[in-house]
Amino acid sequence: MNALLKRIWIGLAATLIVSLAAVVMPDHIQVGDDGRIHLGAPAPTPSPSAAVSTPEATSPPLTRDAVDEVIRTAVGAAGLDPAQGRPTGAAGADSNRTGWMAVREKPAAQAEMNAICADLERQGWTLNPNGDRADASRSYKRGGWYLLVSTRGKAQAPSPTSALTDSQTYLTLTGLQLNLSDIPLPEITVRIG
Repeated sequence: MNALLKRIWIGLAATLIVSLAAVVMPDHIQVGDDGRIHLGAPAPTPSPSAAVSTPEATSPPLTRDAVDEVIRTAVGAAGLDPAQGRPTGAAGADSNRTGWMAVREKPAAQAEMNAICADLERQGWTLNPNGDRADASRSYKRGGWYLLVSTRGKAQAPSPTSALTDSQTYLTLTGLQLNLSDIPLPEITVRIG
């Protein structure tokens, strides 16, 4: 009986690890028709659509200053004054992270988030729909950077020290520079079941 329970726990742990990996690195997880999970970058396969490049593939690397300007432009396009919010990272403190946040009224926050997202797409950022909720967060990528645009209030981030009222939420843009291609992933095949 102990051996059976051990196999069940190992299977559950493997499933959890693969599920988390699929969320963090969706470009490096493939599930075959036979249920096998392949970790590692997929082998390139020539196809007629391969000749068409995505904006991300042709986008040059961005600097933190450029991403800060993208954030200011998108916030301004939503009709907000970037100076009314606050940066989430000190200038020059960490060149791989940046952001902006402001306390907004909940009814207006969703429309402002939609306007920010529309401007990011206009600026050439590619929507990354994995795990996004259109009513709470959206993530974009371009030039080695990922931008998360979100609204979250007390219900999603409870805190006894929060200065938010019940009608307010946070509107945030968080930028992270990630280069996942620098992380070598071995080709591993896992069979569960």
